[in-house]
Amino acid sequence: MASSAEESQNHRHQSNPYATTAAPPPTPSVNTNPASSISTSDALSALLHRLPPTLSLSLPPGRRSSTNAPLLSLSDPIPALHPNLLSASTKLGFFHLKHRTICPAAESLFELPHQKKQLLFPNNWPLGYDEDDDDDHDESFCLDFTKKVDDLNLDLDLDLDLDSLREFTREMETLGLRLIQELASVIGFENPIAEELCSLLWISDNGSSKPGRVYPYVVGLHYVPRCQKWSLCSDSGWVNVSGQEDSLLITLGDIAQVWSNGRSKKVRGRPIPCSGDDLGRVTMSLLVTLPMESMVSPRPAPKVAIEGGHDGNDEENDRDIEDKDAETEPQVFHSFPFEDYAWKVYHERILFKDPLLRYRI
Repeated sequence: MASSAEESQNHRHQSNPYATTAAPPPTPSVNTNPASSISTSDALSALLHRLPPTLSLSLPPGRRSSTNAPLLSLSDPIPALHPNLLSASTKLGFFHLKHRTICPAAESLFELPHQKKQLLFPNNWPLGYDEDDDDDHDESFCLDFTKKVDDLNLDLDLDLDLDSLREFTREMETLGLRLIQELASVIGFENPIAEELCSLLWISDNGSSKPGRVYPYVVGLHYVPRCQKWSLCSDSGWVNVSGQEDSLLITLGDIAQVWSNGRSKKVRGRPIPCSGDDLGRVTMSLLVTLPMESMVSPRPAPKVAIEGGHDGNDEENDRDIEDKDAETEPQVFHSFPFEDYAWKVYHERILFKDPLLRYRI
């Protein structure tokens, strides 16, 4: 069991995300999953984690398919939107969303001197500046724009376009909350309130076709420059997806799959540019995710009153309701603490092994 001091260090980024801190705490040793296979799974994870970065981070060769993701629009009438959204969510786990977005220029972040990047955005898991320690030098910033500018510890004399990044984050977050509301309706899970969620803006300068850091989320909204092709690690394997003009690429994450009790498909991590296809471009992803203190478990939709009410035979109607309750589908995932899970997937960075397997019943 983690001590109170460790818990305080784990959550310090919630109040001051860019304050310089010591190295992150060790992975929590207590797991709420009672299944006997967890120890074996964790041992395998530890073994894979010790592999050289070139082995653990490279995309597996072959076994990739290409597909045209469906294009949806939230302005479509509900009778047309919901069936298409249900099909894309339960069969693919990703789709394009028609949305004209003015993406802010984020290149100025990567043009800063290396020491300035580390000073202004200290790595405080998962927030801050991160650079891969290999020859490709993939760089990324994970930013929480729910904090005030003064809290970001930034030199305001620098020519950084933080206002446009903040506005972009607000626009994507509003869209993400609407998407979750529609997904909850069509897939059948309890719609979370805004206070149960948070959002992280991930800005990457991909110098190679490697997945980079992985972080759990409910939905991801990914800005697609032009018609760039992406590689996604889906439940069916690696898939190449072509971009759509004036659209966002939407991916359902692992938390959405747990909330829907396994009905939705998922994409692990963030999409990455296909090898040889316009590499080196800055990509932006808004991940709607959970606060660290959250517990993750299936969220069955609340029961809806039977239309028409009682017909005069109260005893028979009550018996019918009890029968419907008895037919509730069994839970397919154990509950687990978000922080413990997020720590594992972020630091192990192994996409070819589904991290949710250890929590399946």
